[in-house]
Amino acid sequence: MNRPHARNSLGKVFVSEWFAALDQLRGDSGVRAVVVRSAVKGVFCAGADLKEREQMSDAEVGPFVQRLRTLMDEIAAFPAPTVAAVDGFALGGGLELALACDLRVAASSAILGLIETTRGLLPGAGGTQRLPRCVGTGLAKELIFTGRRVDGREAAGMGLVNHAVQQNQDGDAAYRRALALALEIVPQAPIAVRLGKVAVSRGMEVDLASGLALEGLCYAQNIPTRDRREGMAAFREKRPPRFTGQ
Repeated sequence: MNRPHARNSLGKVFVSEWFAALDQLRGDSGVRAVVVRSAVKGVFCAGADLKEREQMSDAEVGPFVQRLRTLMDEIAAFPAPTVAAVDGFALGGGLELALACDLRVAASSAILGLIETTRGLLPGAGGTQRLPRCVGTGLAKELIFTGRRVDGREAAGMGLVNHAVQQNQDGDAAYRRALALALEIVPQAPIAVRLGKVAVSRGMEVDLASGLALEGLCYAQNIPTRDRREGMAAFREKRPPRFTGQ
């Protein structure tokens, strides 16, 4: 993300560019993991573009917020794993964007928070549903009700991010750790990884019995793949597997 004059805030044009990028990546079967990072030092995403929002009529606000929610849903449903690299401020919609990713890495100096209530708003792009799945209902309510900001270390302690790392002089420590995490994913069987993502993500939305049934369906889809046979052959032959995504 590289909108420095607005600290990567989510305005109309920027959101449209996000949709276009997702469409391009979704059409590339070679994509095995996506790292979401900022090219603006000290900020991941400052949330909604409130200067732009202030110029909207009441009738325009609702559809735009729905478009933001759709964007977060598309990020969450992206076929390959996504990793958010939070090296700076991730506030409001910026944190909701990070929450839409599968995994999150934050620099110790990063500041995260759903601060909407401090602006007379409430999270409207999925934050009220995704935050409780990370930190639990009680803590999620506390963070949303108070608009509290937490640093990367606190975020890791409460389960909001997977990893917190000490910031470096270049200001990209979270990106470096997120890239390393993505590179751990890349060698694995891509079909199995993608189906695993479906099983976990969709399974969280239903009861246990339905989730187990979904897992079974995903497993069944993986059985006839060449990658599964390759994984078994590599184990038998005591060599690294060579997965092709077939």
